[in-house]
Amino acid sequence: MVEAHGGYVCRFEDVDVAWLQQLARQSLYEDRIEGVDAGLLVSVLPGAKVVRFAYDAGHTYGRKGARWYLEHHAFARKLSEHLRETVHAYVFDPDELEQVVSYGNGHQVGGEVLRYEDAELPDDDDETSFEKAKAKWPLGHLGRVLGVQREELIRIARQTTALIDLGRPSAPQPLWQLFPSVVAQLRRPAALAAS
Repeated sequence: MVEAHGGYVCRFEDVDVAWLQQLARQSLYEDRIEGVDAGLLVSVLPGAKVVRFAYDAGHTYGRKGARWYLEHHAFARKLSEHLRETVHAYVFDPDELEQVVSYGNGHQVGGEVLRYEDAELPDDDDETSFEKAKAKWPLGHLGRVLGVQREELIRIARQTTALIDLGRPSAPQPLWQLFPSVVAQLRRPAALAAS
């Protein structure tokens, strides 16, 4: 069984870890989460160069924690102001819903929520038909935008992950340095990675 999770995803762009740490702290403050011992989890799908950011704090784990991302989008909004990419806040609750809200240049540029009880399902019990239907759901659509499969996004929380402690200042360093096992894939130009 896949557990519920949420966070913020976008294409990998190399940013300074110390800057990212400061942005994550400011975003927590803006989302009215203060005095919390927290970190920022950074997970990557290296071949696709997709990155996930999620808070490592008591309020962000389990089903309730995943649903916290339904409304707390300050990090996605702020990050999108500085990146050339759209940043997507997402929630995956396998028992009830999935949601994606997209931000570009600091503004909401799209969003979709699907409650599974409202999903249009194929009339037959064919697995292929069901997979085609799920590809149209919010995480399926986001996967197409990012160039990955829906199932890869659902498993992204279990990928190669680094933790940035938000309680102590970080030394300036490029984000890719946190991922020594996949650094070659992250630093390769997109044209070479596709071949």
